Amino acid sequence: MRSELAKAWELLEAGDPQGVARELRAVADGLAAAEVAPVVRKLAELVEIEELAGAAGALAARPTDAGALYAYGYACIEHGLSEPAVPALREALRASAVPVKRKLFGRGGGQQVAPRQVLLELVVALEDGERHAEAVEVLQEYRAITGDWPDGYLLAHNALMDGRVESAREVFDALPAPDDDTWAPAADRIRRTLARAAAVPPAGPTDLRGWHFTLTGGLLATRSPHGYAAGMAGRWAYLGDTYDNCRYGLERLRTVLAATGRRPTSVALLPDRGSAALGLAAAALLGLPAAPYRPGEGAADALVVAYDLNECDQDVVGALHERAPGEVLYEHATCWTDPPAVSADVTGLLVQHVVPPWAPGMRVGEDGPVGRGPADDSPAAELAERIRAASAEPDEGDGEAPPDLDEALSAFAASAAATWATGSRDRIRSSGPVRSNRF
Repeated sequence: MRSELAKAWELLEAGDPQGVARELRAVADGLAAAEVAPVVRKLAELVEIEELAGAAGALAARPTDAGALYAYGYACIEHGLSEPAVPALREALRASAVPVKRKLFGRGGGQQVAPRQVLLELVVALEDGERHAEAVEVLQEYRAITGDWPDGYLLAHNALMDGRVESAREVFDALPAPDDDTWAPAADRIRRTLARAAAVPPAGPTDLRGWHFTLTGGLLATRSPHGYAAGMAGRWAYLGDTYDNCRYGLERLRTVLAATGRRPTSVALLPDRGSAALGLAAAALLGLPAAPYRPGEGAADALVVAYDLNECDQDVVGALHERAPGEVLYEHATCWTDPPAVSADVTGLLVQHVVPPWAPGMRVGEDGPVGRGPADDSPAAELAERIRAASAEPDEGDGEAPPDLDEALSAFAASAAATWATGSRDRIRSSGPVRSNRF
């Protein structure tokens, strides 16, 4: 047994599948696929995923067979294990270029698989791990076997996610129009992304607001004032949210609306309590009427307000993918490690895990000690009043973050206005070239 896998085997014995998955993500890329496959097989058996267990068992029986490597890598991706998939698919790509020897009667060796098929699946696995530079590298290395769609699109997309705007533009401009409608939305997404990058070029590899706009089309209202020295780059890891934060986010939303010349005529309330509370507070602060959001029946020029889109009814969220005329979608807390199904037009803050101010969570008491506070079960209207009455002053932070002034946000939003809030609201799974630490 490889020493790198000892901890994974211990976690299997302890019946901790999530711990095993975390451990495999950390060590799999440095090992041969056949060395990791027995652990993956036991993990799959533990959580009763027969397809993955079978693919891992088949690889253990034929560790150098391109078909077995490919099937195992594919199954790993399908079940959220892209890290173990990468070495398997790299090996499959090399093996698939070697002709399968045949015996006198029947086929010998193993199962054949098309190299291009393996390559594209490898790129998917690398994308899942936000390893965009490696995806670009392998697509360029095997350019001789690639086609235009989706291969060229994947090269342009990963170049953008790696911050290589001009390389992406060169690749995309050389692509012919897709043959059918299947890839037309992807082509439109790249086209709009490049237009945003041209209109408001990100100011370097650490420009979180600039890259957020280029890649998602959304305007980031606030950057976290904590943890720059620790590598957070303006994102939050864990946030025990406050009513003050909610109010401040709405004030920054007001700044964006003024700078872009948008004048909503109403606020559309999403059905979950947190979003309804934030929406009612926004309506009161902006002096607008509020009414429930009705998918497919949205009023023109409505402001749709969400606290956390991942916690909303996903059928409702899906209806927000195509925007109504003049509609603006605001999300207070956007998860950057598990982005929601649609990208908000304005994001209050980027966070890995948030505890709303009305949820039970860690609270600092009046005399100093920290304890777990109770949930606030008040109706949305009462929560909205707490938000409206809260302070609109920004969090002072730890003193190490660069300033995030209203004037800078206003200037950025004004420069972005012409290319902002156009087209569909696509989900962007990657955090892009600006990296932040995760917990």
